[in-house]
Amino acid sequence: MGTVKQLLWWLIAGSEGGFNRARILQTLHEKPCNANQLAEILTLDYKTIRHHIEVLEKNDAITSMGDKYAKMYFMSRTLEENYGDFKEIWDRIGEKEVNRAKDKDVKR
Repeated sequence: MGTVKQLLWWLIAGSEGGFNRARILQTLHEKPCNANQLAEILTLDYKTIRHHIEVLEKNDAITSMGDKYAKMYFMSRTLEENYGDFKEIWDRIGEKEVNRAKDKDVKR
């Protein structure tokens, strides 16, 4: 297992908030967005998005251009090159996480 794949396992499956980080990466794979756009698309709080963006940037999973509110986020070149690893991990855990979230909503 390569280091990018290990990093992805940790970012997505091995830490709190991994499900939302995976959703952010999937969205950025489709198109670049700013934090506000990500919050709207993913129906998450802006502060939550900012937290996950910081984690993803710190781990070189995403890059950015611009500053302040015009800052746009992109999937990093390394992650683009290893998108197959992301997709493999997401396919393995994504559906489980979606079902778990639905179960939580039903119990409320």
